[in-house]
Amino acid sequence: MVADDAFLVREGLLRAVGRSDAVEVVGSAEDLDELRAVVDKTEPDVVITDIRMPPTRTDEGLRVAIELRKTHPDVAVILLSDHAKRSYALELFADGAARRGYLLKERIADETYLLESIEAVAEGRPMLDSKIVELVVGAKGRELSHLDDLSEREREVLALVAEGSSNAAIAKRLVITRRAVERHINAIFAKLELEDTSAVNRRVLAALLFARASD
Repeated sequence: MVADDAFLVREGLLRAVGRSDAVEVVGSAEDLDELRAVVDKTEPDVVITDIRMPPTRTDEGLRVAIELRKTHPDVAVILLSDHAKRSYALELFADGAARRGYLLKERIADETYLLESIEAVAEGRPMLDSKIVELVVGAKGRELSHLDDLSEREREVLALVAEGSSNAAIAKRLVITRRAVERHINAIFAKLELEDTSAVNRRVLAALLFARASD
């Protein structure tokens, strides 16, 4: 289902996903209350929602993403925003990374990327927009000693992990074996001294480390 108070954005999303044979649109909403009602009625696999919607146009989408973890744990959520904010990412992934994504609205014109994002969160993998990845593993990352410990190749792998790429996709992109990808990811987890939590959560925690440290 799709939720956005802007008619043109909402219709654009509905048309984009509706053109795919792999996706069935089950409903749409213009505000927070309607979003909740449609989720309760249709039990969608994935909700695509703007972060800011009526009634307050502040963080309704973000609040619903956090709320659905408890009320509808099997529903994946992709948040859309006009701006990349680390604080949004921190809150979205605070209680786990599985089935959550955060994309900039400018990316929804790329139907292939949008559909890949839907597939990723539906399968339980986290998705972060590439511009948010830049915030997470870009220049500011060099200020943290743990990220300084990563090799250039490990940084490349971390950036792709943060984008939601699977090990197989990373191997293809970097032209290395899946076994090599696994070794790099394990090394990243070790160097960043992440807690022994689920692999999916650690993948996002790795990408958000510097933001957590700065908040």
